Amino acid sequence: MNIRKLLIGFQAFAVAWLLIMPLQVFASDRHFRDARVFIDTLRSISKGQQAFRHDTFGDEVFWTDRLRLHEAIAGESLGGVGPGVDPATALAVGLKVDVKALPKRLQRALKRGEVDLTDPATTIALLQLDAVVGVKGEVTDSGRLESIGITCALCHSTVDDSFTSGIGRRLDGWANRDLDVGVIISLAPDLSAFTDLLNVDEQTVRTVLTSWGPGKFDASLLLDGKAFRPDGGSAAVLIPPAFGLAGINLHTWTGWGSITHWNAFVATLEMGGQGTLYDPRLNDFDKFPIAAVNGFGDVRPEQDRVTPKLGVLQQYQLALKAPKAPRGSYNKDAANRGKRVFEQQGDCARCHVPPLFSEPGWNLHSPEEIGIDDFQARRGPEDSYRTAPLKGLWTHSKGGFYHDGRFATLMDVVEHYDTTFNLLLSQDAKSDLVEYLKSL
Repeated sequence: MNIRKLLIGFQAFAVAWLLIMPLQVFASDRHFRDARVFIDTLRSISKGQQAFRHDTFGDEVFWTDRLRLHEAIAGESLGGVGPGVDPATALAVGLKVDVKALPKRLQRALKRGEVDLTDPATTIALLQLDAVVGVKGEVTDSGRLESIGITCALCHSTVDDSFTSGIGRRLDGWANRDLDVGVIISLAPDLSAFTDLLNVDEQTVRTVLTSWGPGKFDASLLLDGKAFRPDGGSAAVLIPPAFGLAGINLHTWTGWGSITHWNAFVATLEMGGQGTLYDPRLNDFDKFPIAAVNGFGDVRPEQDRVTPKLGVLQQYQLALKAPKAPRGSYNKDAANRGKRVFEQQGDCARCHVPPLFSEPGWNLHSPEEIGIDDFQARRGPEDSYRTAPLKGLWTHSKGGFYHDGRFATLMDVVEHYDTTFNLLLSQDAKSDLVEYLKSL
């Protein structure tokens, strides 16, 4: 989506339209005001796109000054520490490359196999081109990596692999289910930011981080310190998509808040940005002991680099529609039958109300209502789980379904509800329902 070109095009159209309209139309300035609204909205969405893709909110203070992650990326031979991170390794842990940021000559060299993908210097060159999705690096003219920061796009964008695996055009709002956030953080030479908060040693922190796996992140770890589930599994949850949220009330697995709340929360507490966050729920020592002790419920930096971007970020994210299922990715006839199962015998539409496919209003349910345990729900403010919107479900099937990926397939999800609610669906009805879900 090239919003800047769209904005320029609309402005030109608006000027032409205003010039050719009969003069009597302008007895009032209503038409001028209407055009202004559209232009201002497009401009805000364009600014939001830039913030989503490129703004670190000053989180270099955390990733560079505290974790020293830039040193691990550069490697000892380039002024850092350790072996460094070459492009092959970066792609293997789920980082993506924006092909539009690569000069044509570099694209040709990559196709011919003339670029060394085992050299950390190539990674630094990609950072200098601003080609690594969601990662911002400051590189000197001599090729030295001086700082590193991350953006919203790190977790909530991927690429279409149109050039090769891991390299292609950006897909904003898509959950990056290849991204191994924990492994990336564990590369940092200094993990004292985590050891100090959690009051554990460095090896324990690395063990926790590497337990997350691809496509997962534990935003609650630095609030409650619960690294593992009672059954020994990781407490991390799947990265959710950031598209298709227009009209949806709460935007996280456990109902923390809206887009603006979660952006302020993540940018300030998780990304390490310089932002204001007020959420007195975090003062609950019994539920959020680490957050309460460290005053995370009322964070006010000297310079706030997050709050000024919340409005345009919200507008951009609300503009991201869920992508339509590709032709041939589901059985159309079966999906049509499955729609009737969804709306009638399955009673799925009671909670996943079309066309939102979530509840209009308060979209939370207790664990008992949906027949699962309460571990992750109790880590949130409402002890509940959100009714996830279903549009674009096909884009984030990797890693499983539900907040923690406990159901490997959509059929597993259908079987769970069939048992929990005693629906008595036939096997054909279940299969048709799965095809309908794939079509959304």
